[in-house]
Amino acid sequence: MTTVAIHQPQYLPYLGFFHKLLHCDVFVALDNVQFLRRGFQNRNKIKTKQGWQWLTVPVVHQPRSEELINGVRLDSEIPWQRKHWKALVLSYSPAPFFDVYGDGLKQLLDQEYSGLRDLDMALIRWAMEVLGIKTPVLYSSALGVEGSQTERLINICRATGADCYLSGPGGRRYMDLEAFAAAGITVTWQEFTSPAYQQVFPGTGFVPDLAVVDALFSCGPETIKLLR
Repeated sequence: MTTVAIHQPQYLPYLGFFHKLLHCDVFVALDNVQFLRRGFQNRNKIKTKQGWQWLTVPVVHQPRSEELINGVRLDSEIPWQRKHWKALVLSYSPAPFFDVYGDGLKQLLDQEYSGLRDLDMALIRWAMEVLGIKTPVLYSSALGVEGSQTERLINICRATGADCYLSGPGGRRYMDLEAFAAAGITVTWQEFTSPAYQQVFPGTGFVPDLAVVDALFSCGPETIKLLR
C-alpha cells in the first residue's frame, strides 16, 4: 500500500506537519490552491518571554480569485528577514540547540525567493533534513490534476500511484468518503497530539503547536522522537 499525504505549504510549520510527512510514502505540497489570508502559509508562532508571538512574512496581495499559493509574491519593501531573525535570536539564543541549527536557518532566511511557496518549501526541506525525514515531495501544480476538494485529492492519489490517503482530522468536515471508496482509495486519519517538551521560558508554561524551530532549538536530534 502506498500512502500519500497532501497539504498546503506553510511557513516553518508546527510538528504535526512533519508528523504527517514522516508517516506517508509520498508528500504532495498543495501549491495551486487559493492562498489563505491570516492562515499559516505566510506566518507562524514562536515562544517569547510573554508567551508567544506571530512571525509574519509580508506578501503582495492580489484579487482573491487569482491568489494561488504558487503565485504569491513576497513584499521585498519590508525587511522581514532581519525582523524574524532578531525575534528568533531574542527568544531562542538561550536554547540548547540554537547554535547547532541557527546558522543554517539564517542562511536560508537571508536568501532571495521568487515567491512564498519557494520560501516555505526551502524551510520545510531544511527541517526535513535536520529531522532525517526522507519522504519524496512533489508539487500538485506539477501533477496536472484538477477538481475541487475531494475530487482533487482523489486525482492526486491517482497521479502519485497511491491507494491510501493520510488525512488530517479536519478532512472529516468536507471529504466525501464514499467517493474515495468508489475510487478504491483507503482513507486513514492522522492522530497527532502536540507532545510536551522543555521549552525556553518555562515560567510562562508550555505553549503547544508552535513553529517547528521551537522544538528543534529546544530538543535537537531528540525532536524526531516526538513525531514517532
